[in-house]
Amino acid sequence: MTKKLCGTNYPTSICFIVVNEFCERFSYYGMKAVLTLYFLSYLKWDKDLSTAIYHAFSSLCYFTPILGALIADSWLGKYKTIIYLSIVYVIGHIVKSVGAIPSVGDSTVHIALSMVGLILIAFGTGGIKPCVAAFGGDQFDEEHTTERQKFFSIFYMSINAGSVLSTLITPLLRGDVQCFGGDCYALAFGVPAALMVVALVVFIGGSGLYKRNPPQGNIMLQVCKCIGFAIKKRWKSSKNDPKRKHWLDWAEEKYPKRLIQEIKMLLRVLVLYIPLPMFWALFDQQGSRWTLQATRMNMAFGEAFVIKPDQMQMLNALLILIFVPIFDLGIYPLIGLCRINLTPLRKIAAGMVFAAFAFIAATIVEVNVVKTVVDPAPAGHCLLQTFNLAKGDINVIIPDNDLYPEPIPYLQDPPQYKTLALGTSSKNLTIQVTFNGTASDCKQYFKQQKAYSLIFYTEPTGIQCKLVEDFIKKNEDGNPRVRFLNTQPEAFNLTVGDVTFPVPSGHSMSENKTVERGDYSSVSCSPLAEKCSTLDLGLLDFGASYTIILTEVLDKFDAKKMVDVNANNVHIAWQIPQYTLITAGEVMFSITGLEFSYSQAPTNMKSVLQAGWLLTVAFGNVIVLIVAEGAGLEQWKEFLLFAGLLLGVCIIFSIMAYFYTYVDPDQLQKMHLDDSGKEEGDDANDDDEKKNHNGIQLEKTRKSTRF
Repeated sequence: MTKKLCGTNYPTSICFIVVNEFCERFSYYGMKAVLTLYFLSYLKWDKDLSTAIYHAFSSLCYFTPILGALIADSWLGKYKTIIYLSIVYVIGHIVKSVGAIPSVGDSTVHIALSMVGLILIAFGTGGIKPCVAAFGGDQFDEEHTTERQKFFSIFYMSINAGSVLSTLITPLLRGDVQCFGGDCYALAFGVPAALMVVALVVFIGGSGLYKRNPPQGNIMLQVCKCIGFAIKKRWKSSKNDPKRKHWLDWAEEKYPKRLIQEIKMLLRVLVLYIPLPMFWALFDQQGSRWTLQATRMNMAFGEAFVIKPDQMQMLNALLILIFVPIFDLGIYPLIGLCRINLTPLRKIAAGMVFAAFAFIAATIVEVNVVKTVVDPAPAGHCLLQTFNLAKGDINVIIPDNDLYPEPIPYLQDPPQYKTLALGTSSKNLTIQVTFNGTASDCKQYFKQQKAYSLIFYTEPTGIQCKLVEDFIKKNEDGNPRVRFLNTQPEAFNLTVGDVTFPVPSGHSMSENKTVERGDYSSVSCSPLAEKCSTLDLGLLDFGASYTIILTEVLDKFDAKKMVDVNANNVHIAWQIPQYTLITAGEVMFSITGLEFSYSQAPTNMKSVLQAGWLLTVAFGNVIVLIVAEGAGLEQWKEFLLFAGLLLGVCIIFSIMAYFYTYVDPDQLQKMHLDDSGKEEGDDANDDDEKKNHNGIQLEKTRKSTRF
């Protein structure tokens, strides 16, 4: 007999399942939240490759549920499938965490471990995806339908709670905890790994309480075999064979008519799925392109609170919890009062429109974000800025260029990059410099599409120059970059926050390093501590790159801060509208789509539809993968392309929906006797059970959309 929670009809076993789901979703979304920045900052991949791998992983996570369903329904059953694939899941997390430890091999080893870990995680999370919720539903007795529906509400809340907390916490572990000399990705992946271990232990802990149904056989295999047989017979048919009204009717000699009719109903819904991947292509970019956009924005809310770029993803899960009751209890009833027939297919189309508008909003944000970016020089050109340390005006003449028609003043602010024409891939140039009436030649070697700083300073022998290559790309994690130009004869170490800069002597430039965004009114240096006692660098802001020129005033170092790349000046709050729009689109598209699909197909075909729905998510990620690697567009143009494609797909879907006729799947019970030869009266009783079961399945599906 199933043990119940005290005074209720709820099985005690569901406590273990809900906690398991919370920990598993924390594990998955926490790892995924920092994944794109891990590719960029740790593995040093570019944005397009990082986006492609992120979506390849997401796609695999939605292909593997089919495998999990096959294993559970045809072989092991749900319980053993969850156990075994959770072990695979844990191993994947551990491998992924080890791959984020710098001392474990070189970059090739890190990449190999990361990819193996992600593949194992994809098989683990995807494999248990179709099993956990259904296993929870199995714990209830058939007559306790109300309790079962409430369970799925609690189950759904645990999913979103895990998602919200993990996307808030793991970015903090990544950025605020320093390990191995930088962001602590090993910890950011290690904590989700630990939560997955907890999920597995908790689930096993309830093993003595679970109701376990044996494998019943997989309807997906039966559907595929029936379709394959019909195609084969149709292909081999001769002209003398009697014609069929539908190509599936060719399977009648082997399969019952009822199954064939059910598959026809199923295919009518699956045809409507064809345009749906485009929605997911936009939706799943929250963790890739939108996170990358956030790294180039101002993330400070006042002086006390700074958000991480990968934390913005929590808005979606948070808004889902807010929007679902608002739409169900407010917006939909109000639309009904206006006598507007908002059918399920119209809701789905409206969800597409909201998602397209979200990307239009993202486009507007992106256009403003890129205004602070330094564009690289075109082919045959390079970028050049000058630092005059000669304590007087200088005149600079560059052959075949008129970049500096006016004298350059001492410590000009800002230096500003100018485009220098080379006319070839590389070139030696002799630059003429005049200081205090004396002309000198400065010979330097330039390469195309590079950025340089040309430093002029004086020596007893006359004016001298040095050429330093610059780093003009904005930092991928949103933090500022800084370097020091020393005008003094002494070399020393200067520490900014937790970062130490070896500063060479004699008009030389230190290495360009990343520091935490902040106000550095005091820094330390060794061994010249006394000279640094009053050194004030001021605010080093998000996304900026600085050259700080160190001069000496009254035996103290003085800092002259030059801005090489402007700070991010678009606040991250401007991403809120696009997250709001995409979440509203998700509520209308995802929840409604599943409810519609499940109401339009026979009860025993629901698992096939679940697999079909998950495949639309998988193919949506494949679309992003193709565009990220193949289009080569500027980011704002890519956002606009996705918005346009989704609006076009929405029009196609609306036309398909216009010709769709809604059906009642229970009509099949009236049209056909089942294969066991039940009497008509028994079928009537089965109708009631089917309707009841349909309601449960609708609730189950509706409450599990964040799988």
